[in-house]
Formats: sequence, structure tokens, C-alpha cells
Amino acid sequence: MVQCNTKYAEHFIINIFLKLISYNQFIDIVYLFNEYTATAFVLLNCELGSEENIIQQLKNTDNVKYVYGTFGAYDILVKLESDHAEKIRETITRKIRQIEKISSTLTLMVIENQ
Repeated sequence: MVQCNTKYAEHFIINIFLKLISYNQFIDIVYLFNEYTATAFVLLNCELGSEENIIQQLKNTDNVKYVYGTFGAYDILVKLESDHAEKIRETITRKIRQIEKISSTLTLMVIENQ
């Protein structure tokens, strides 16, 4: 039976692992192990009287965690969370912005660990 230094073995495995995958994939894996969560807030303006319907649609949208009707410059506030920022971007561009009667959006991505 061959004996080896555990630290050396871990270092060797990590080096091989890094050579086999791209930097972005490694970052995704690191975030997965660290329970990384990407978070964004989206402020929406919509046509008068369509708020309730839009809120209901948003509540049934993937990655949407909270939806609030608001008074002020914007009509609706949405909080999104996902395991990766790309999924949030896809949700905003391909789902939220496609909902009828939404006239504008403003997206704020949260800076994690700050």
C-alpha cells in the first residue's frame, strides 16, 4: 500500500481539476459549495389598472421570491434569487419583460459579500 501526504494529494487533485475545467465553471462550483445565491431587485412600471394581474403572473415566475405593489415612481418591486446570475438575467429578459402591459423595468443586481 502506497502512503502519501494528504495535503499533497489534495493539491494534486485540485491542480488537475483546474486544468480540466474552465475558470467560469470552477467559479460556479465554488459558489455551489458556498451556497452562493445571486439576488436582484427589479422595479416595474405598468399600465394603469394592470398591477394586480401582473403581480399574480410574477408570483408564478421562476426565481421570483417576493413581489410587492408600491406607491411612488414605480408600480411593482420584485426580488429574484437564483444559484447563478445568468438565470436571473434570463428570467428578467425572457419572462418578466415579456409580460403584457409592463411599460419599463429597472434592474438592480446585488453585490454579494458586500
